[in-house]
Amino acid sequence: MTWTLTSDVSAYAEAAEPWLLRDPVRNTVLLTVLRWIRSGQYSDPLMGWFVEHGEVRGALCHTPPYPLLLGSSPFAELPALVGQLVNRGRELPGVTGPVETVSTFASAWWQQEKERRSERLYRLATLVAPGGPDGRSALYGPGRARVATLDDLPTAVHWFRAFQTEAHVDVSADPGPVVSARLNRNELVWWELAGRPVSLAGVSTPISGMSRVGPVFTPPEFRRHGYGSAVTYAATRKAIDDGATEVLLFTDLSNPVSNSIYQSIGYVPVSDYATITFS
Repeated sequence: MTWTLTSDVSAYAEAAEPWLLRDPVRNTVLLTVLRWIRSGQYSDPLMGWFVEHGEVRGALCHTPPYPLLLGSSPFAELPALVGQLVNRGRELPGVTGPVETVSTFASAWWQQEKERRSERLYRLATLVAPGGPDGRSALYGPGRARVATLDDLPTAVHWFRAFQTEAHVDVSADPGPVVSARLNRNELVWWELAGRPVSLAGVSTPISGMSRVGPVFTPPEFRRHGYGSAVTYAATRKAIDDGATEVLLFTDLSNPVSNSIYQSIGYVPVSDYATITFS
């Protein structure tokens, strides 16, 4: 029983990717980040996997300045992982993953838990067109969906920064490289009103039939008009049209409005996750 840590993405993929692909729904973020590392998106990545009786039973990925990303792993082996990371001098701003896994890891980490963001993973059951505040579908009222282009880079980066600040996620991370890469992959969707963006949703290119919607952001001045529902529906529709058989999204459990919106257009809960930041 051992954890193997490496900066070699080929070695990590050979060992861990088959295990990740057994459950692309619950491993959605690990699979997406693996794609980004392969494309050279991050510097100084650290990856790892846990083997027991000759089989992979856990995986991780760390891409500074983001938190450590943990997949489901045997709880009893997480203190050993903490020891290896400490011996390497790896600095972690936090950890994110299945709630029980990250709670166990955080209790063994040398820094105290500072803040916790409780999240829920949803998957699409049956897509339902959203209704606006007046009961009419937002899709058939004013506005339209448009896939963002490289010309939208400054605006999209500004909106991603606003999302990070408001949601208190990845605040120290520069969203520019991520936004640029996602624009190149046609992974950002605007909802526009009279040619002006009023809401934004990301949607990942399918991996093993899995695509994830997020982030979804509507500036405060455009809220309560159904634009968030409309852009989420449009991004979900795009994922299906691009070949996804599973469409997923994460929600912040402290935001009952967004959780209600996503359920109203056909998303159902899968499991709970958490992001823990360290002091």
